[in-house]
Amino acid sequence: MAGKRKKKDEPPMKLFYIFYAQERWDNWISTLSEMNFEPDPESGDMPEGLKALYNFTEDITVSVLKIVRLYQNERFSKEEAHAKLDEVESVVMSEPPEGEIGAMVGSMQIDLMALFAACRKYLDGGYGTDMKSLVKKGKEIGDDDPEAALAIAAEIGANVIGGAACCAKYLKGDLDEPGIFDEWLNEIDVMHDAMKTLSKFDEAAGEGA
Repeated sequence: MAGKRKKKDEPPMKLFYIFYAQERWDNWISTLSEMNFEPDPESGDMPEGLKALYNFTEDITVSVLKIVRLYQNERFSKEEAHAKLDEVESVVMSEPPEGEIGAMVGSMQIDLMALFAACRKYLDGGYGTDMKSLVKKGKEIGDDDPEAALAIAAEIGANVIGGAACCAKYLKGDLDEPGIFDEWLNEIDVMHDAMKTLSKFDEAAGEGA
């Protein structure tokens, strides 16, 4: 099934947007390297480093989904949107730094595989819409076949980009020992929240990314 695009009276405009440049990525890595990831036993609060890592993931997710939003608004053709996704992915999926920060960034990159796969599936269409069945199938596959599980996650994410609700209710009880598919559902849940923040994005021509 192809994604439904918003129609505009004016013809598509070729606007200049910067979604995720290398400098932005490097700044985030630099920020993370200066933060503490050790929990405070007295406060019980999430370490500042983990909070920043979540914000990092959210920042990337919103930026990538802006590309698809511009496609929905007919600012980009499908080919242009794919090209922009490739550009951002080359930055976001670049070799992480060494050490503890690198391990955490690498884990985040695995989660973000669902984001890029879902955006491409939405652009190309041809995905199922029975969310319950898709989630069930993905959980059955789990870690046994990551490639097949990612393909299912992409279909679920494509539905979310198209306006479907997901995925908190499917994650209840699974967070103690999450598998890779559960991690991808977590990212799709972040995508769901991000899409809501983009409901009015690009209403005015020339709005920045």
